[in-house]
Parts: sequence; structure tokens; C-alpha cells
Amino acid sequence: MAKKKQAGNLDELAQRLANEEDEDSKIARMIRSMPKWRFYLLAAISIFWLLFQLRIKLYKPFEPWFQLPLHLCLALYVVFLMNPLADKYKKNWLWIVDGALIVMVSVILQYFVTHAEYLNNRMYSVSPVTTHEIIVAVFLLITILEAVRRVVSLALFGVILFFMAYAWFGQFVPGIMHYQGISFDRFCETLMLGTNGIFGSPLGTSLNTLFYFLLFGSFFANCGGGAVLIDAGLKLSNKTVGGPAKAAVLSSGLMGMISGSAVANVSSTGVFTIPLMKKTGYAPEEAGAIESVASTGGQIMPPIMGAGAFIMAEMIGLQYIRIAASAVIPAIAYFGSAYILVHLIARKRRIGHVSGVAADTNPVLPRIYRLFPIVLLVILIVRGTSIPRSALICTVVSIAISMIAKDTRMSLKKFVYTLMDGIRQAANIAIPTAACGIMIGIVVRSGIAVKIAKLIDKTGNSSLFLALLIAALGCILLGMALPTVAAYLIANTLFISAITSLLNLSMPETVNVALVGNMFIFYFGVIAQITPPVCLASYTAAGIAGANAWKTGWKAFSFATVAFIAPFMFVYRPALLLEGTTQEIVIAAAMLFLATLCIAAAVSAYMFKDLMVIERVAFLVVALLFILPSGITDTIGIAAGVVLIVYCFLTGKMKKNSAQPA
Repeated sequence: MAKKKQAGNLDELAQRLANEEDEDSKIARMIRSMPKWRFYLLAAISIFWLLFQLRIKLYKPFEPWFQLPLHLCLALYVVFLMNPLADKYKKNWLWIVDGALIVMVSVILQYFVTHAEYLNNRMYSVSPVTTHEIIVAVFLLITILEAVRRVVSLALFGVILFFMAYAWFGQFVPGIMHYQGISFDRFCETLMLGTNGIFGSPLGTSLNTLFYFLLFGSFFANCGGGAVLIDAGLKLSNKTVGGPAKAAVLSSGLMGMISGSAVANVSSTGVFTIPLMKKTGYAPEEAGAIESVASTGGQIMPPIMGAGAFIMAEMIGLQYIRIAASAVIPAIAYFGSAYILVHLIARKRRIGHVSGVAADTNPVLPRIYRLFPIVLLVILIVRGTSIPRSALICTVVSIAISMIAKDTRMSLKKFVYTLMDGIRQAANIAIPTAACGIMIGIVVRSGIAVKIAKLIDKTGNSSLFLALLIAALGCILLGMALPTVAAYLIANTLFISAITSLLNLSMPETVNVALVGNMFIFYFGVIAQITPPVCLASYTAAGIAGANAWKTGWKAFSFATVAFIAPFMFVYRPALLLEGTTQEIVIAAAMLFLATLCIAAAVSAYMFKDLMVIERVAFLVVALLFILPSGITDTIGIAAGVVLIVYCFLTGKMKKNSAQPA
């Protein structure tokens, strides 16, 4: 009875998620319906924010203690004006609460604007913390926590409170996790006036990089580029076996280049691909699972990937192009696995394509020019142009290209709406990056990361594999509850020191262990988005498909098996992240491809023929042999994989011939 009730609740959640408007429609409706005073105020803030960001990138940056607080305060203004309690609860008196929060933000901004020079020369942990600074710090905590609650998630809100509680009550925790505690004034200093707190590197990445890419993504999508990517995926797969499912994989992969949101990808591409998959013969749960797996992969798909990749570049001090390049082979394996999987399922079920899909979609070739900004973006980044400048150039190009066709032409009204949409996205990213600074500040101050590293070392007995398993489980748990950016940042502070210290003992000096370790935790933070029991991408897809949400979540989990194996493979085979010679990279990629093929066969239960249970287990065992590299396991894996595939081919052919009439 309890299970039925849980399933019913999940299905209700799935339908609610599926029925929600996509972000473009939501922002347009919100802007049209809001009072004029609020529209003009938000438009003014958006234009001011844009001019501020252009100034610091194209002319000259301000002092750090001026521009970082200004960036955050603008984000807070936007959040409270776009998501007022008065609108949500339909009670005008709640504007008193929103007004008080806006006043608090103004007090915060006034302090940093007038004290920027003083803060540049202030000595951390030496200079006294004034009463004024304590008041500002309290206001900052209140406004950030409320903004997190409104636009991020209650889960992140709860996690922040947990870390804050540890800062106060860690002195009562026994054993290795004991912490002596902190005074309130030093607590305020840690969070507000230190470089590891709210105004640390994550918020710096939001200021210096993410803002410009979110702006580009908004203009590119609203200028017709997003629609072309979706239609291109449909066209490319229209005439093939299981075409709609392959279209879901291709469209979501292409959309992933500009969108790092799994749920947004499901909402934009799933409304086209899921009904087509069901029409051709895929079960509703399969259609939803395929779409959610493909959409989640957008966060690991170069060249843009998710916001977490930009933060990773900042955290480990690498150029973003290096991060994106290292993700190419694993991303190809992820989407290749999904593509092969849907192909094998289609072969098993004899699923064809939907006739007339090509006619139902707009021609792609006449609109292919709208993808030029993406191509230009890659060229500029490869040639060494800075990330923000590349994004700005491509934003201008997107606007110029929109003028070619009447249906995409950028009027002043559309420009303002698109700008406000991009500003909204920038605010919704700035808030969690600042909020994670609260946790990072507490972790650094309390030394909890070192304690967890010791705990992992003690539990894993200095075993890298056991340490990776513990970290992977931690990342999945964090990723279930938090957005990818927040999950990555917390996992980085908690687990990365333990992983990198063990990697340093087992890897050559030529390998960048920081890159390997960070990619590992980033991947598990991403795939947690399709890991039950909390998997909003799967639930959204289930709602569109009219499928059971719980079954769809577990089906997506099984379809994404390669995503759970690939991170372990690239830790032990860093050549998969381009950390090695050409020969090592080719060999490692071949191993990953064979493992991917074997996993797809095991999950789909098909390889030239229907597979028995023992044959599926054999394929899975072969794939697992490639995780830990050694001459023996590699040789056995290659030999066994080839033998299994040849065996299936021959027996499948014999079965097909015997089934034909004489």
C-alpha cells in the first residue's frame, strides 16, 4: 500500500513537471503579466547589469570587493523581483517581506560600494570585525538563504543550514569529526570577508565567465538556433531503425552544447521525441528513460557543457578549452552508448521509423546558417580568444543573424525579453555559487575536508578503488538533492583532496591528477540527475510520456550504465581525458568503445539476436574487465568481447536462416 502511494505521488510529481511551461514561455508570460513598475524596474536592472558586465570585460575591471558584491546584489534584486512572495501566494501584504529583503540587499550593496578600498587592504583574521560588518553579514546570509529557497531548492537550503549547524555544534561531535567551534564575529568574517567564503572563486566564475555564456545561450536559442538543433536531430534519424529514439539522443546532444540543464533539455526536445518514440513501439517508460538519459548528457557535452565545467576550470587553474577537450571521448562514449542502446532495442523489437516526420518538421538546410554562432564559438575558443569575449562576439553574431529571417528578427521588445531571460538565468546561477561559498568557507575553516580525507584513507585502507567508490556514492547522494553546480562544489571541497592524494601515489607525474579527480566527481554529480529516488529529468520525461515515474527513473538508471563505468575507466586510463600519448589515447578509446558496446548489449538484451540471461551477464563482466587496466584483464576482455560478438552474430544468423521458409 505504501509503495502504491509513493508511486502515485511520483506520478503526480512527474505530471506536474511535464505540465510546467518551458522557461521561454514562462518568462514571456511573467513579463507580460507583471505590473509596469516592476517590468520597468527589472528592465532597468537588466540593462544596468549588462552594461556593468560589458564594462569590466571590454574596458577595465573594478576592484574585486566592488564588482563581486555588485554582481551578487544585482542577482538578489532580480530573484526577489521576479519571484515575489506576493505573486506566489496572491497576497499583496507579502510585499512587506519582499520589500524588507530588497532593503537588506541595498544595505549590503551600500556597504561594499563605500568600503571596497578598505576591504582590499583589510587583514583577514587580524583586523577586528565591526558591528556594522556583522549586521551586513547577517543580512547577506538571510537574503542568500531566502533566494536559494525560492529559485534553487529546499535541499540546498537544508544542506547550508546543516553546514552552519556544524560550524556551531561541531564542538559536541565526538571522534575524528570533532571541531572546536567558532565565535560569531569570526563566523561572519569567514563567510563575508574571506576569499574562501561567499565572495570566493565560484562566484568569481559566475561574474567573469558564466554570465556571458548564459547571455549567449539565451540569445542563440531565441534567435532560432535551438529550434534548428532539435529539427536537425529529427531529420538525421528520420529514416533509420528506431529513428525517433535516435533523434532524442542526437537532438539532446546538440542542445546540450548550449544548455546545461537536464530538465530544460527534456522539456524542449522531449515534447517532440517522446510521442514519436511511443508511436513507433517504444514503451512509455523506455521513451521517457531514453529522453532523460540523452538530456542529462548535455551537461558533459563539449564545447559548452554545464556551468560546473567553467567552475572546474577556475578551481583547478586550467583553461576551459582543456576541460572541454578532455571531456570529448567520455561524452562520445556516453551518447554513443545511448545511440547503440536504442538501436539494439529497435532491432530487438523490430521498431522502424515514423513516416512523415521529415515533412512535419521545418527544412533544416535553409536555416543551417543559424548554427554559425556555435561554430564560431568553437573556432574562437580554439584560437585562444578568452571565453567571455568569445561568448560576447557570438551573442552579437546571433542577434545579427536573427535579422535575416522575419520569424526570428530581433525587435526591441524581443531584445528586452531575451535579455531579461538571460539575466534571470545569470541570477539563478549566481545564487547557488554564492551559497556554496558559505559551505566552502565553513569546510576550510573547520578543516572538515582533511578529516574526511583521513576517514576515507582509514576506511579504504589507502585503496584508490575504495576511495573512488566512497566518493562516487557521496557525489550521487549530493547530486540527488542539489543542482549539478552545488553538488560539484561541495564534492570538490569534501572529496578531492583524498582522491588526488591517492592519485599522486599511483600516477605518473605527467598526468594532471587534479583534472582526473575533478572530472570523476563532476561526472557522478551529473548522472545523479537520473539516479532514483530523486531524478527530476526522469520524472519530467515520465510526465510527458504518461509513464510510471518510478519505473522510468530506474529504466533511465539502467540505460545510463556506461556513465557509471566511464569515470572509473578514465581514472585508471587518464588517456581517455587526453592525458597520454596518441597511442595510449587510441588504445584507451578502443577499450572504452568495446566496453560501451558490451554494456549496451547487456542492458538491451540484444546483440544480433535476443540474449539469454547468462549471455547478458557475460557481456557485463567483459565490460567490467576494462575498468582496472592490466595486461591480463585487457587481453581477456578483448578476446572475450570479440568472441561473444562473433558468437552472437553467427548464432543470430543461423537462427534467422532456420526461421526462413525453405
